[in-house]
Amino acid sequence: MHPHPTNEHQHYDNLPRAISVMESMWPTGSSTGWHTHPRGQLLYATDGVMVVHSDVGSWVVPPNRALWMVAGLRHSVTMSGDVLMRTAYIDETKIASLPQDSCVINVSPLLRELLVEAVRISPTDAVEGRDALLLDLLVCELRVSSTIPLHLPMPVDARLRSICDALSRRPSDASSAADWARSIGVAERTLHRLFAKQTGMTFAQWREQARLLHALRKIAEGDKLIDVALDCGYASPSAFAAMFKRHFKTSPSNFYR
Repeated sequence: MHPHPTNEHQHYDNLPRAISVMESMWPTGSSTGWHTHPRGQLLYATDGVMVVHSDVGSWVVPPNRALWMVAGLRHSVTMSGDVLMRTAYIDETKIASLPQDSCVINVSPLLRELLVEAVRISPTDAVEGRDALLLDLLVCELRVSSTIPLHLPMPVDARLRSICDALSRRPSDASSAADWARSIGVAERTLHRLFAKQTGMTFAQWREQARLLHALRKIAEGDKLIDVALDCGYASPSAFAAMFKRHFKTSPSNFYR
């Protein structure tokens, strides 16, 4: 197993084979730094939570979920908790029908075992027999995996971005859309229109999603639910749990099991 590799991914980016899987360990708080890959990537951690920032937004990726990231997207990954990561590098020019956009997917027990087992396959040798079938099945499972809404899109407009950065830093801020519109010198109607156009969400939806992703990170770090709820601007753990359940159809305490 590799301790956190800073440049090893470059080796995996340029292999002749269409798919290879690497394993690495990252201590809590560590970061990959900003970089890009010429191949698509499936990032999966059996332990710890990955917080992925990119030019188009952020994702929080807990265990039993994985992030599919399209080729060429500039990103950085920060670790909450010690992370044991498996990364599949997939050449999108050689393998068809992969997800068109970056997204968080549910990892089935089968896909989990395929990713764990695929690490054992040499990245440089030609594959045949069982190993070839295993990698083919891994791609099939990726294609049929359901997605979950763990993406926080970031607007391009610098004024909106300043609001989003402030809410990401302090998700408990209860300022209204009218307050935020005044702070950047636009009408409230303009703020709503810009949010919808640039993020595909209403202002209220974006703020709730920011709170949700903040909460996932804090729960993963072991914070108490009452502290997470207050930190996210909810009056009580039950109000927070109701919002959480509406999104994920399960309670915050069950989400990581």
